[in-house]
Amino acid sequence: LYDEYKDYYRHALIQKIDTEGIAKAGVYILEGLLRLRQICDDPRLIKDKESKATKGVKILELTREIKENIGDHKMLVFSQFTEMLALIRDELDENNIKYCYLDGGTSAIQRQEQVEIFQQQKEIHVFLISLKAGGVGLNLTEADYVYIVDPWWNPAVEQQAIDRTHRIGQKNKIFAYKMICKDSVEEKIIQLQEKKMSISK
Repeated sequence: LYDEYKDYYRHALIQKIDTEGIAKAGVYILEGLLRLRQICDDPRLIKDKESKATKGVKILELTREIKENIGDHKMLVFSQFTEMLALIRDELDENNIKYCYLDGGTSAIQRQEQVEIFQQQKEIHVFLISLKAGGVGLNLTEADYVYIVDPWWNPAVEQQAIDRTHRIGQKNKIFAYKMICKDSVEEKIIQLQEKKMSISK
């Protein structure tokens, strides 16, 4: 599915540049990149009527990690796409795994409630958070594992998310993981991040 979409957008983009010029093709480039990133996360995000979308490998791997390795640990799971978080929620529900949840639509009161539940209740091991909503104002020192489900162009945004665990009162070592699909646009994003980081130094 990834290769099909990549070839389609590449071909369509060349035509668009030929007819309208590179300046007007910018929006189309972003659309193509978005679709490819969504496929990396989970093919079901595309909602393509012509192809039967299967469950994404990231969700399967994340669930396996939680079931096999989490033990007494607590983890934060960040995604840029709220639709992806919804699919992860469904998977956790299927596997009877309790979790907390927060995205841009969560009210300030609910936000605080979810933080307190995660921090205080030992049976809650997972906190699902949208990347932009969870970048600031959260103190989650009970977590010692962080999973970035989809890499973001700006490494500073990811670092802000990881820093939710690095607050006053944190006693544990923090393990942060990025879930990357090999040979995909996600690898290019990582390369771009590394380039940005080297320039900023």
